[in-house]
Amino acid sequence: MRRLLACGIVALSLVSVGSPVLSADINFSRVISQGDFKSLSKDAGAAIGYRNLAPTAALGITGFDISTEVSAMSIDKNSKYWSSAFDDDAPSFLVIPKVRARKGLPLGIDIGAMYAYVPDSNVKLYGAELSKAVLEGTAVTPAVGVRATYSKLAGVDDLNIQTYGIDASVSKGLVFITPYAGAGMMVISSEAKGNLKTLSGNLSKETITVPRVFGGLKLSPLPLFSITAEAEYAVNPIYSLKVAIGF
Repeated sequence: MRRLLACGIVALSLVSVGSPVLSADINFSRVISQGDFKSLSKDAGAAIGYRNLAPTAALGITGFDISTEVSAMSIDKNSKYWSSAFDDDAPSFLVIPKVRARKGLPLGIDIGAMYAYVPDSNVKLYGAELSKAVLEGTAVTPAVGVRATYSKLAGVDDLNIQTYGIDASVSKGLVFITPYAGAGMMVISSEAKGNLKTLSGNLSKETITVPRVFGGLKLSPLPLFSITAEAEYAVNPIYSLKVAIGF
């Protein structure tokens, strides 16, 4: 797990210092097949899916967490569907910066919401989460919980993509380090619109179920401040970093 997270941090660092990333509008310029549309839907759906980026233990009724984060997923920039989406200038990575807030409620329940806007592009997305700590965890036992999520792509006239997710996870706090891991399923619902529908009018809606596994590490070196690194696999590897203030 540490090696996987280290690879993720390195990947995100490389992206930030000069790798070609998503920085242009998604606007389809040519016909794509149904098979390509399905592959596009899986890639894009996995990229916009609601990331976990938190240990399992509930925040508690007075708990609150606000954060900024970034996720990166590599794509095949030479594929027909991404070339069409970016007018033959597709990036190597889909990189999505976000802001997120989470609030603890009674009975071990947390709620959260996120919003993302990719600068210099028409890519926006928003989402929500609801989680429940089934076992709160103690000094010697881990916390176990379940979570439901929703996310939706916005701002792109040619695609209507939504994701619905459910997963289970486990975490165990160790002084100021909290490792966690989990697995679940994500349903991707995708429909062609705008130029894509005009160019490829025979495209059918796609509903795709994708398994996902994830693991992460939360570091809390200072009061009210934390850094979380996470690696997930859903269609492709996805690496994320989060910086949060919370209590």
